[in-house]
Amino acid sequence: MHKRTKKFAVISSVILLSAIVLSACGSTTTKTATSTAGASATTAVKSDKIYIPVISKGFQHQFWQAVKQGAEKAAKEFNVEITFEGPETETQVDKQIEMLQAALGKKPQAIAFAALDSKAATPLLEKAKASKIPIIGFDSGVDSDIPITTAATDNKAAAALAADKMAALIGNEGEIALVVHDQTSRTGVDRRDGFTNEIKSKFPNIKIVDTQYGGDPLKATDLAKAIFQAHPNIKGIFGSNEGAAIGVINAITESKKDGKIVVIGFDSGKQQMDAIKSGKMAGAVTQDPIGIGYWSVKAAVQAIKGETVPKNIDTGFHWYDKTNIDSPDIKALLYE
Repeated sequence: MHKRTKKFAVISSVILLSAIVLSACGSTTTKTATSTAGASATTAVKSDKIYIPVISKGFQHQFWQAVKQGAEKAAKEFNVEITFEGPETETQVDKQIEMLQAALGKKPQAIAFAALDSKAATPLLEKAKASKIPIIGFDSGVDSDIPITTAATDNKAAAALAADKMAALIGNEGEIALVVHDQTSRTGVDRRDGFTNEIKSKFPNIKIVDTQYGGDPLKATDLAKAIFQAHPNIKGIFGSNEGAAIGVINAITESKKDGKIVVIGFDSGKQQMDAIKSGKMAGAVTQDPIGIGYWSVKAAVQAIKGETVPKNIDTGFHWYDKTNIDSPDIKALLYE
C-alpha cells in the first residue's frame, strides 16, 4: 500500500474511534418537563426527579391550558418532572388510551389522569394498580375506585347552581334544553344530571325538551340550531362546557335570536367572557382550573411519599355574570 494511503487510513480510523467515544459519552440525558398537544410525551430517560405524567381530556380549550398552568406551578414548587398532554379533541378516546399506555411504559412514580371514558381506561388503570403506581384523578377523574383521590369541581352542585340561575332568568316556567359536552366522562354525566335533577325537583313548570351531546363548538352550533327548529318556544339553553357554550352562542347569532333565548354556560374562555359582557350569554359557572392542575400534581407527590390524602379534593366553583365578571375574586378564576 502506498505510504500516503496508509497514513490516510490511520487518520480515518482515529477519527472514527473518536466519534464513537464522543457519541457514547453524550448518550446520558435527563428528562425535561414538556407539554404536548395531541402527541405522547417524551420517551423515558434517566432522571433523579420524581416523574408524573399528567394526561388531560383535551388540549383545544383554554380550560386545559389553565389546568396545565396549575400543574406546572406545582411541579416547580415540589421539584418534580411532569409532562402535560391530551388529545386534540375530547372525542378521541382511543388517542387518550394510547397516551395512558405510553405513560405506563415509562414507569412513572404516579399518574394524574382525567378520563374521557372510564370503562375504556379500566384495563390500563388495573395494570397501574398492579404495578403500585398511584392514579390521581382530576377534572372528570375516573369512574372507579382505583384513583387514590380526585381533584375536581363538585360538578353536580355546580350544574344545580346553573339550573337555579336559569329558572330565575326565565321566570320559573317554559321550555329549556341542554347541550352537554359528552355522556361518557364523569363531568358530562354529573353536569347533565346535576342540572336536570335540580330542574325536575324544584321547578315543575319548567320542561326540559331536549338534551344533545357535543363539546366541539362547530358540532354544538349545529345541535343548538336543530333544537331551535324543533322547539320554537324554547326559552333557555345550558351549555355544559366551554365548547358547548360557545357553540350555543354561535347558533344564537347565526339564527338571529339574540335576546330571545337565555344561555347559561360553564367554564370560561375569551369567547364566553365576551358573550357575557355583550349580553348574549346570561352568565356561567366557573371552576378553578389552575387549582385543579395544582392539586393533581400535589396529591400525586403526597401519594408517592405515602402521605394521607382525602378521597376527594373539592376545588370549588362560582357563578359569574356581567355584574361581577370584573371583581377581583372572580377575575382570578377566569382564563382567556
